[in-house]
Amino acid sequence: MTRRGAHGPSADVHPADAEGTKAPPGHPVAPGPGFDPEKWPPGGEPWPDLYRWRPGTAEGYGPRPGEAIGTRRDPAGRADGPWARHRAWPAAPAGIGTPAGRRFVRGVHAVAGAVAVLAVGWTGWHGVAQPQVALAWGALIALGEATWRPHPGGWAGQPPRPPAPVGAAGALAYALLGQIGGREAVHGVPQAVAVVFAATLAGAIGRPPALDELARRVLTTAFVAGCFQPPHHTGALDRWPGHGPYYVIYLLSLLVLSILGDALLAAALARARTGGRYGRALRTELRAVEGPGTAIHATGVVIAPAVGAAGLWALPALGLPLLFVQLGARRPEAARAVRHQTVAALARATEIAGHVPTGRSHRLAALGRAVGRELGLGAAELDAVEHAALLTDVGRLALPDAAPPAERRRAALLAGAVARRAGVPAAVAVAVERQGEPYRAQPLAARIVATVRAYDDFAASAASASSAASTDYDDPTGDEARGPLRALERLRLATAYDHEPRVVEALARVLSRCAPAPAGPR
Repeated sequence: MTRRGAHGPSADVHPADAEGTKAPPGHPVAPGPGFDPEKWPPGGEPWPDLYRWRPGTAEGYGPRPGEAIGTRRDPAGRADGPWARHRAWPAAPAGIGTPAGRRFVRGVHAVAGAVAVLAVGWTGWHGVAQPQVALAWGALIALGEATWRPHPGGWAGQPPRPPAPVGAAGALAYALLGQIGGREAVHGVPQAVAVVFAATLAGAIGRPPALDELARRVLTTAFVAGCFQPPHHTGALDRWPGHGPYYVIYLLSLLVLSILGDALLAAALARARTGGRYGRALRTELRAVEGPGTAIHATGVVIAPAVGAAGLWALPALGLPLLFVQLGARRPEAARAVRHQTVAALARATEIAGHVPTGRSHRLAALGRAVGRELGLGAAELDAVEHAALLTDVGRLALPDAAPPAERRRAALLAGAVARRAGVPAAVAVAVERQGEPYRAQPLAARIVATVRAYDDFAASAASASSAASTDYDDPTGDEARGPLRALERLRLATAYDHEPRVVEALARVLSRCAPAPAGPR
């Protein structure tokens, strides 16, 4: 059929793909309400200038051209590269927490800090009961923290450092300690929290403290010690469950409750920081406790009755094997870190060759990861999106001018072959190979990468066009501020064939949460 769009007649163009047209209301490919820059985003807030450099954007998108990772820069300075006038790239942060989410995180930290301060103050006022026992347990927890140096995650939006398994097991064992070699353990809940808090800080010397991990450790220890120490000191545990099989069931139930409570709190913190769905975050946290972590936590429950029967000599006898297991658990993480570095090096090759702007691959990875979190993807699926975004332009090394559809498909197949050689998971290679196909033939990771890649291309062209006609100062109501809106509108008009509507709307929500940049001289 023939339609007359905004730029003249065109043949064989779907109504939803022709610029300036809309599908009828209720049509399955209708792009939504008409484009009105004054009414978008909802709520009347001005659309952020996605090409202005702001402090903190480098953590989500990597360094500027020619800079090393971690370089400090002046936020008022100019960007380099092909978009020199418009800074470096869109400012969609890796962490897209809302103000309510940030308040929740601060509230959890405040509660955990108050519990730790009260515990340390109470212990300092009344003195440390059985100091040699507290010192031995503190040494085990600190050693477990000091030897736990997991490799960082991906380049875009690195997840928080997971807690040390041996440190968590030692904290759980000290909270459940009732006897030492046949003698009663007289420490209470405040001392258990104080020793665990001090030992965790001692083991973290030399690196920035992980506040989320520390808050979870303090609150979990306070919960377990509060469930065990008061009944033990009052003699309630001697009456029931006693020291038979029911006592073991009681300890295992506390283990399950501690793991479940820690997972609930970790999922809430993750959702508050990154957005997405709470159920998906909870399932991710529950899957994270599988494997060696669960075995180490279960062994931590065994340490308490073993020390109660054999004395403090049982602590190094059981603690040293746990340390070796923890060191062995780092090997899969080291392999994942090497794979991340290999993928990042391949992505950097296209930038060095000049086929794509510097920083584009890491920009797509961060934006794709944010869209994946908005859609409720898990950790493994987010890693697949990140790797696919980093490798999506590798095919340009062989076909730098892959403009026709057939050439784009060939470039995608070449990039997929490189991805398979790099040893990435099969889902990543498939997502890269299907970049040139309609979205209905693509997996979800490929749809996300294709959408953020097209948005980046549209926004870059809009920025280049507006820079030629703009003044020396930003005009938030001019064409530059409307460039991202026009890019999103072009994506919506292509939802019949190229882009899934669900992914496009998730991208719009991610971009709408970007904080508006302050106006000022360039």
